[in-house]
Amino acid sequence: MSAPTAESDAAALDAYSSAVVTVAETLAPSVANLRLLSGTRDGRQVATGAGSAIVLSHDGFLLTSAHVVAGRRRSSAPRRGVASFTDGRELAFTVVGADPITDLAVLRTEAGGLSPAQLGDAAQLRVGQLVVAIGNPFGFAGSVSAGVVSALGRSLVTSSGPSSRLVDNVIQTDAALHPGSSGGALAVSDGRVVGISTAVIGPGIGQGLGMAVPVNATTLAVVGALASGHRVRRAYLGVGGGARPLSPAIVRRLGWSRGVEVLSVMDRSPAHLAGLHPGDVIVSLDGAPVQDVGDLQRLLTEERIGRAGTLGIVRDADLVERAVTYDELPQ
Repeated sequence: MSAPTAESDAAALDAYSSAVVTVAETLAPSVANLRLLSGTRDGRQVATGAGSAIVLSHDGFLLTSAHVVAGRRRSSAPRRGVASFTDGRELAFTVVGADPITDLAVLRTEAGGLSPAQLGDAAQLRVGQLVVAIGNPFGFAGSVSAGVVSALGRSLVTSSGPSSRLVDNVIQTDAALHPGSSGGALAVSDGRVVGISTAVIGPGIGQGLGMAVPVNATTLAVVGALASGHRVRRAYLGVGGGARPLSPAIVRRLGWSRGVEVLSVMDRSPAHLAGLHPGDVIVSLDGAPVQDVGDLQRLLTEERIGRAGTLGIVRDADLVERAVTYDELPQ
């Protein structure tokens, strides 16, 4: 290797390291380690879950993954826990609200003086862009990993025991995520948070695909509603998939070039009852074009719950329609 090449490689490595270090130092005070607590019959508080969260505001609002604070509970009281920060503070929190389809939840502590993370816009992300993940896997506070945006606009059905959940319009990254990373920050090189870590899809810990919920106009509207104490209601189909180019013949008939390929279908969901199966490509919903998962997320509003509609799909290289009855996303 020539000296100029070695020097340029070293400079590139230094720039990469500098970007990761800057993000880590900027965001560390804004990422909390969560411990979910439940009371026992003898009055003790025991830990029943863990995860991460980012600080939304100086006055105590936090953002995490809905599945981190979910669970089978007999009490209707708000779920509680403790948020720990890098400065040593441990603050009690309650769950204000959660939305399972975006996999986001808002928490509230009573303390002030927190360091809110700066939020970016995932709509500006590009495949191949550097991203840095900060969370608390296995309870190790402030753990940092880096990678790139591997893909955008995925929709996945993930399972935990007998239950399944749909995570819509996610960012795929090769930045290493582990149990406990959920709810942590996925940030770009200027330190702005563009995603909330949500899942690892793969055969084992630290393997496979890391997923993050995008921070964009749609999810920020959900966060605002949750912080105000409002329940977010929406219709759903129950499919996992991602954008796929359409054949020239189909493009000529439709006038647009992509659809959403169905990769998985949730049992007893509206899509399942409508007869959709893996391999179908959704191209319209009640006549409105569907080119990516974001279109589905935008169209499946509360107003469609309980209504009958029509899905346009490509199946076996032909355009067909399937009748569907939209249902409310289960809470």
